[in-house]
Amino acid sequence: MTASHETQAQAGTAPALDYDAIIIGAGMSGLYQLYRMRELGMRVRVLEAGTGVGGTWYWNRYPGARFDSESYSYSYSFSKELLEEWNWNEHFAPQPETERYLNHVADKFDLRRDIQFRSRVSAAHYQDATRSWDVTLENGDRFRTRFLITAIGPLSAPTMPRIEGVDSFKGASFHTARWPKEPVSFEGKRVAVIGTGATGVQTIQEVAKTAGHLTVFQRTPNWCAPLHNSRIDAEQMAKIKAGYPEMFKRCQETFACFLHTPDPRGTFEVTPEKREAFFEKLYASPGFGIWQGNFRDILTNPKANDAITDFVARKIRQRVKDPVVAEKLIPKNHGFGTRRVPLETKYYEVYNQPNVELVDIKEAPIERITPNGIKTSDREYEFDIIIYATGFDAITGSFDRIDIRGVDGLRLKDKWKGGPRTYLGVMVEGFPNMMMLMGPHTALGNIPRSIEYNVEWVTSLIRHARDHQLTRVEATAAGVASWTDHVKSLGVGLLSNEVNSWMTGINSNVEGKQTRIIARYSGSAPAYRARCDEVAATGYRELALA
Repeated sequence: MTASHETQAQAGTAPALDYDAIIIGAGMSGLYQLYRMRELGMRVRVLEAGTGVGGTWYWNRYPGARFDSESYSYSYSFSKELLEEWNWNEHFAPQPETERYLNHVADKFDLRRDIQFRSRVSAAHYQDATRSWDVTLENGDRFRTRFLITAIGPLSAPTMPRIEGVDSFKGASFHTARWPKEPVSFEGKRVAVIGTGATGVQTIQEVAKTAGHLTVFQRTPNWCAPLHNSRIDAEQMAKIKAGYPEMFKRCQETFACFLHTPDPRGTFEVTPEKREAFFEKLYASPGFGIWQGNFRDILTNPKANDAITDFVARKIRQRVKDPVVAEKLIPKNHGFGTRRVPLETKYYEVYNQPNVELVDIKEAPIERITPNGIKTSDREYEFDIIIYATGFDAITGSFDRIDIRGVDGLRLKDKWKGGPRTYLGVMVEGFPNMMMLMGPHTALGNIPRSIEYNVEWVTSLIRHARDHQLTRVEATAAGVASWTDHVKSLGVGLLSNEVNSWMTGINSNVEGKQTRIIARYSGSAPAYRARCDEVAATGYRELALA
């Protein structure tokens, strides 16, 4: 509590609000929300745990980190001037370039003056008497705000494996999402990477280039497809800039806001020869086409999924020379595309190198981390560096790490104990004046496209509240029940919802996250926007406004 708050409290008066809105997080969501809130003339503050802007692209600076969506489709679209002046160097930008881009955005629009760095939010409690939020930082500083906007991201709460002895290791160790800013050399080093998800795949293919010896500890292999990245020359960039209006229009029309959208044909509506040729074409094309632009039924029809799964398995066997290793790299517990597909550059060829070893920890489980390395059930390994590519407590994890309490002190974590319940993925009943950007049950897909829409929807709602002198905006029980049921119904028949993954809320490294839930909206982005637009067009009558 600030000194002025204490004085007012002693005088028996309600303390004044420090801000009209507080935004948690200075990533892509937080930066754009700040920009829009300023346009409303709001007193706004962004609280950011890091020392710089960028969110995902600030924290995840591990070797090999890069986009798997096309760079130009990932950028902001709201400023023509910004689009004209920024040049992307690669079709799939590496982390340093993306971080530079977001710093450029922050500088261009002078956003830093309203961002408070090194400010991790530990608690946010709703105060019914003042219709405001009391926000507390880890250092004890407190702020009062009318509106609380979470811009904390679906993949921002890293998890360490539950392995004994993690703190005993004498060498260097890093989680990929907490990578040091200083360069890390692998030259001649004995390196371990634990994890083969999207982050692990990117890290492994980079570390293998210079490590003296790399040992990969794999629990569950993932279906990966080639990224096919390349440089963008001046002529190509000029064409991209000229085509921005059409490109962003296409992103608005596609199912998940990617440049790719499902082929209208069914897998078995073409001959086997044409099917194989189509798969080959997609496998040889850049980006998510093989996942997002494949036959319309590969993610709903088990036999169709078997066809693409068999195709990709054959590719792995062709690329990995040792048939035993190849079989270990082929998933047996889920079909292609039913978990998020990591895109790679010569990832499978890494396992042909003499300095790389694959350890299947289902065959030889890790028993503990030792001072000198890792002990499995069949041997002990010595390492100089251990890299934990063990992922995130996804979607709800970043909310769970903040003590968020709504009306009558109800904890959000308790409210969501059986799975998240939301209104449009943006609001929660019993938590007035709190809006979530990219929270559970919202359209994810190509994240920046979804970010821009959600930010603009939230901004319009807050403008409506301001213009009508409203100080309390809340989802209703009926609205939450209807939307949550709708989200669950959209997941029926999707093969991905029958698979354990971060997209279904499963994380064996987090206590209580072993039950499958529906944590994401799996309908089309255009349908999601249409529903949200409908709510706005009727003056937000579905909300409880006061």
